[in-house]
Amino acid sequence: MTIRIVIADDHTMLREGLSQALDSLPDIEVVATAADGRELLETLASVTPDVILVDIEMPRLSGIGALRKLEGAPPSIVVTMHSEDDQRRKAAAAGASGFLSKSAPLPDLAAAIRAVAAGEELLDEAVLDEVLDRHRQPILDEGAAALTAREREVLRLLASGVSSTEDLADRLFISQKTVKNHLASIYDKLAITDRAQAVVEAIRLGINR
Repeated sequence: MTIRIVIADDHTMLREGLSQALDSLPDIEVVATAADGRELLETLASVTPDVILVDIEMPRLSGIGALRKLEGAPPSIVVTMHSEDDQRRKAAAAGASGFLSKSAPLPDLAAAIRAVAAGEELLDEAVLDEVLDRHRQPILDEGAAALTAREREVLRLLASGVSSTEDLADRLFISQKTVKNHLASIYDKLAITDRAQAVVEAIRLGINR
C-alpha cells in the first residue's frame, strides 16, 4: 500500500526537502506540492491524495483557510511552528485530522501520515505518542512483507551493484542455483521480471541502505 500525499508550504527549501525525505519511504509517495493555500486548492482539483500536509501561514491563502474551503477532502495534517492551543483548535475546526510541529522528526511525521490515512486523529497531545507508536512501521504490500532475510540481502547486493549470479553466490557463500532460486522467489513476490526491476524495488523499499 502506498499513501499518496500533497505538501503545501511556502518555504521552498523545506517543501522540497520534506518532499524528498517522505518520497524516499517505501509506503509514501509525494504526488504534488503547493507553495500556498490557493495553489493547494488548484492542485486538489486535479490530484486526489490520501493525505494532505499543510502549513498554517502561507501567502494568498493560509493553510487553515484552504482547509475551510475544501469539501469531502482527504485527511489533513497541519504541520506548523505555531503550537499554541488556539491554532490547534482552529485546525480542528477547519477539518484537520492532525496537528504536528515542524520540529517533529521524520519518523514521527511518517507515522502521523500513516495514522491519519488509517482514520486516526492526532489532535490530542495527551495521546499523540501512543497513536504514533502504532504506526511507525512502513505499510508494505503483501509481497514485500513476505520477503525473507536472505531475499532482502540479495536485493541489497543487487542495489549496491553486485549483479551477476556468480558474484552474488560468492558474496553470500551459497551456490549459484540457490541464488537463482532466491531471485525467482523475489520476482514472484514483488511481481517483477528482471534484476533491473529488482534494483528499483530495493530502492523503493529502502533495502538499498
